[in-house]
Amino acid sequence: MGKSIQLLFIALRLILGGMMLYGGIQKFQKPNPAPVEVVEKASKFTSPDKESTLQKILYINGAKQTGYFWQLLGVCEIFFGLLLLIQGTGFIGAVFLLPITLHIFLFHLFLEVDEVGELMQTAGLLGINILLVAKEKRKWKNLLWINPLP
Repeated sequence: MGKSIQLLFIALRLILGGMMLYGGIQKFQKPNPAPVEVVEKASKFTSPDKESTLQKILYINGAKQTGYFWQLLGVCEIFFGLLLLIQGTGFIGAVFLLPITLHIFLFHLFLEVDEVGELMQTAGLLGINILLVAKEKRKWKNLLWINPLP
């Protein structure tokens, strides 16, 4: 592999790892709202044209109200992002981040269609994640296809 391609993949790893680290830290920046606050906020968006806004509010705040899921997601983003930033553990970080980046992309695809910039950003992060995993095909291809014995 050429040196410029290697540098490209290092940059992609740093971008994805940095974004996940930032996103994970952000999950701990604000206290979780009380259930009453969520209901009050959601009740403001009951008109039919605001259905997607209501879905987003209820989905995100539902994850926060569990008392563990939002925080677990943040810890995973931080830990797997750090794995990506460390060269020797970049592949395992990319593998573990794949379902998270897919989920983030699908959230924006289905619940924030009107936010084209964020949709493109999350599509880019998912694409980077797929590229980082695909680059290491030789490491995981035998897990998917085992040659039959002669």
